[in-house]
Amino acid sequence: MGIAQLLGVKYPILQGGMAWVAEYHLAAAVSEAGGFGIIGAASAPPEVVREQIRKVKERTDRPFGVNVMLMNPNAPEVAKVVAEEGVKAVTTGAGNPAAFMSMWKEAGILVIPVVASVAMAKMMEKAGADAVVAEGTESGGHIGSSTTMTLVPQVADAVSIPVIAAGGIGDARGFAASVLLGAQGVQMGTRFLVAKESIVHENYKQRILKAKDIDSAVTGRSTGHPIRVLRNKMTREYLKMEAEGVSLEELETLTLGSLRRAVIDGDVTNGSLMAGQIAGMIQKEQTCREIIEEIADGAKQLLSGIVWQ
Repeated sequence: MGIAQLLGVKYPILQGGMAWVAEYHLAAAVSEAGGFGIIGAASAPPEVVREQIRKVKERTDRPFGVNVMLMNPNAPEVAKVVAEEGVKAVTTGAGNPAAFMSMWKEAGILVIPVVASVAMAKMMEKAGADAVVAEGTESGGHIGSSTTMTLVPQVADAVSIPVIAAGGIGDARGFAASVLLGAQGVQMGTRFLVAKESIVHENYKQRILKAKDIDSAVTGRSTGHPIRVLRNKMTREYLKMEAEGVSLEELETLTLGSLRRAVIDGDVTNGSLMAGQIAGMIQKEQTCREIIEEIADGAKQLLSGIVWQ
């Protein structure tokens, strides 16, 4: 069964579970447009996640999911809320979802971990995952080291469950390329960040829309938790401190609350502007429906038009 059939959607296009960004307005709009919307639970309290799920259900009867960050202390409570409220699927990051697998399965929820290596993909399949998102280093936010181009085909060869490609995908060409690499669908974050239904502050959206191909930077390589963002005053200061070998505590103090400052307050100077390398290709703000249909229709044409010269 293909990933679109598995998820019960028209288009195998998933919206990334971006912290502070992936809330009920965006998730509902993506699902209503035929894609698969996802609520980013991040570090939100369990009852907030419950409220978000219910608000999506008020806006659409289409399938949607929740992204659970397993490293967060409240992950067990959030996992339980997700099972109680019932969603189509859970995507997971920053850990192994094995502890919650049986609970979610009993609730009829599909489990789709985000992985950055073949070893992790194999481990997730063995643990009972229904599919995996193979996310390349081109993506925004927390990243691995392998590129999408190299990671997706190796994961696709290594597992028998469906593979969803993520990282550096923002148009029909990226979708078509992902299919040729062995993926059955794609997950996108940065492209949906500038959707008209996105609650992201206009200042943040404009930085994405005006971004060039070289405008992203990776902070936190020395800490073991690299994060891709757009360059600004905060990233320059962080990279300078990182090069000087300051403590992890000092680095964390600099970035504390920085994502919220960017998303909600529109602070593009000292906020964390998480975005993938695809940002330089995004030129316009569209509705979720326009984004999804443009990409799906374009990819279909590209794939049907492949010929050997």
